[in-house]
Amino acid sequence: MKQLLRLFILTGFVGLTNISHSQTIVQRDPEIETMVKEVNTDSLKAYIYKLVSFGTRNTLSTQTDPNRGIGAARNWVLQKFNEFAKKSNGRLTAFIDTTTLQKGGRVDTTILLGNVMGILKGTDTADKRIFVISGHLDNMRTSVMDRIGDAPGANDDGSGTAAVIESARIMSQRSFPATIIFVAVSGEEQGLLGARFMATKARKENWNIEAVLNNDIMGSNNTSETNIIDNTRIRVFSEGIPAYETEKNIRNIRQLGLENDGKARQLARYTKEIGERYVDNLEVVMIYRNDRFLRGGDHTSFIEQGYAAVRFTEMNENYYHQHQNVRLENGIQYGDLPEFMDYEYLRKNTAMNLSNLANLSKAPAMPEEVKIETRRLSNYSLITWSAPKTGKVKGYYILMRETTSPVWQKKIFTTEKSYQLPYSKDNYFFAVQSVNESGNESLPVIPVPGR
Repeated sequence: MKQLLRLFILTGFVGLTNISHSQTIVQRDPEIETMVKEVNTDSLKAYIYKLVSFGTRNTLSTQTDPNRGIGAARNWVLQKFNEFAKKSNGRLTAFIDTTTLQKGGRVDTTILLGNVMGILKGTDTADKRIFVISGHLDNMRTSVMDRIGDAPGANDDGSGTAAVIESARIMSQRSFPATIIFVAVSGEEQGLLGARFMATKARKENWNIEAVLNNDIMGSNNTSETNIIDNTRIRVFSEGIPAYETEKNIRNIRQLGLENDGKARQLARYTKEIGERYVDNLEVVMIYRNDRFLRGGDHTSFIEQGYAAVRFTEMNENYYHQHQNVRLENGIQYGDLPEFMDYEYLRKNTAMNLSNLANLSKAPAMPEEVKIETRRLSNYSLITWSAPKTGKVKGYYILMRETTSPVWQKKIFTTEKSYQLPYSKDNYFFAVQSVNESGNESLPVIPVPGR
């Protein structure tokens, strides 16, 4: 058993099999590796400069001018999605999902709010899973109510929108069992309005969204004030105890010590593993907060509806280039201008998103009825589960980590639907993933007590 469980570490994980007793290195899926290589800095740069060319993308700006404002920007993103759709063999469809907003809060008149949606339909009709990548199309000057003045919005959030568009370009040429939604939302700066509209609609219509990857400010590599330069790390923000949990469920979370194992936190761990597997010279840094200190983003609207959602943001923000009128003051250039972008950094961060979307969408569904035996006291831990609802399964990974570890430390492969570990449930956390022939893993499932 000691020989069986000897670690062979690759990207912080272990692949082991309890059948052949041989070590297995987790490999890159060649198809995903190819897609990652197709992420193009020139394409991303072209998207950014086009978005900046609309002058302003403030949610309150004109929707009738063909060359300026939020309306023109929405139409251009829709045009790009429709271009990609022509090469998708009918799998990708695109439209602007609209709703009318009345005056109130940061909206000073009745407006039409629109999210640009590209839906890449899954090939497995039985697979109802949906995975979402989002960025917000709108931007702002120093005053969020200023709909007239120029606001470049190259990084906030041209970077996230560009990542969405580039992911759609590459992934629309492939097919996946599950459905992927590429969305550029509006109204983020006015109060997360577009994301709230989409998340509320998704819950009302029972969309089976398993993961939301929200990208906001993820294309610049240097800070204001401290002058730190770093294009090798990106932050992923995730909440701990789910906001939607009832008091009874929270008591159960506390009893089992699962404060760091909610849906969002599990998704964050997953994005770190997969992102670092496929993108060289990039570390995905987990931040144990739903968002930056006292700040918010579009993923929160999905969190509040019970979905797993995380936010990706560059490691070191530059506040001279956020929410600022373009100006030169005291020798400092203010404004969210495209020349402050690092397009190689944006390429890596886009590739990290794409690899996660592809791995999730190709993987089988999560295993069902995952339980840990609690009938008797034991220094062994017996975990059982049932096959996933959809997807062809090669086997399963048993994940384990110490209670103080932020990431999974061991990964043990089995083809069975039960596994007994010589480790006490007092001292470790466990989870189970489904995995297919090409090595694509589902999100992990934490076992519940079972007798």
